[in-house]
Amino acid sequence: MTTMPIRDVSLFVEVVGRGDPLVLMHGGPGADHCTLLPFRRLSDRFTLIFYDHRGNGRSHGGPVSSMTWENLTADAEALRRRLGFERWAVLGHSFGGHVALEYALRYPASLSHLVLLDTGGDHRWAQEHAPQLLARRGYGPRTVELARRFFNGQIAPNEMMPALLRFGGVYYHGFFNGQIAPNEMMPALLRFGGVYYHDPSLVLLAREMLHGGWRTKTRPEALIFAGRQLLKGWTVMDRLDQITVPTLVLAGRDDFLFPPEHQRQLAAGIPGARLQIIERAGHNAHSEQPAEVFRAVSDFISADAAVLDAPAGPTGRSDTPRERRP
Repeated sequence: MTTMPIRDVSLFVEVVGRGDPLVLMHGGPGADHCTLLPFRRLSDRFTLIFYDHRGNGRSHGGPVSSMTWENLTADAEALRRRLGFERWAVLGHSFGGHVALEYALRYPASLSHLVLLDTGGDHRWAQEHAPQLLARRGYGPRTVELARRFFNGQIAPNEMMPALLRFGGVYYHGFFNGQIAPNEMMPALLRFGGVYYHDPSLVLLAREMLHGGWRTKTRPEALIFAGRQLLKGWTVMDRLDQITVPTLVLAGRDDFLFPPEHQRQLAAGIPGARLQIIERAGHNAHSEQPAEVFRAVSDFISADAAVLDAPAGPTGRSDTPRERRP
């Protein structure tokens, strides 16, 4: 683990393992790479690059207002060059998936593969549709209203730690819509944080803590800025057809932020993308069904690497998303 000077900031970076490079872009914003540490179990197959986005985790330098799509993607590209990789596979989870999509659009020659995990191509799904899904899943009016206010920055609680203690540090990063003060996250999480998971149990919490969740460094100011500016009106749905890299879309069946209906839209928009819905999993499928997720990621990158070495057909790839089931 080290802090690397990258462009105008210092990024916290950890490189482990051996094999083809796979960079992991964490969710949030306001979380850090610890949310993806369970992927260390793939270190015998890939060289894994974990890092904290600028303004997040243990990275430092530059005002939070510098957290723009241009800078976030340019940071990743500069990191790739600094580490000496010609190309790398990119995995983005939640907000990190937004960064990965922007990166694939801006630096297509730098990716060998793209894995989109519990993410979306339009942030309105989290801002507008999540409270409606909560209502349809049986949550009471008070909880639904709390969710609506949370995603629109209309709450002011100061109880971050109780939620982190109850659900684990990595649980909360999907609830980032923004427009709230640094002390305004917790009551909402205490009320409806469990919907991130299919089975929000103490066993799952223990597993997260074991794999590094206890080390998560939160940065609420990143959450605030992103919700007010970076993510406001963000979408790439009209540009998905420009993505040419082999793409795997993975998501939990019970993800209420980016549910299966959006995953199908996301995969359908990317030429040749594969779609796999993970059963008995919510927004953090890699925590709830790690073996299935790790196998899907490993098989996709390894198998598709062989395909990339073979001659392409007339159109190169199919334009129909394929939903895989275990």
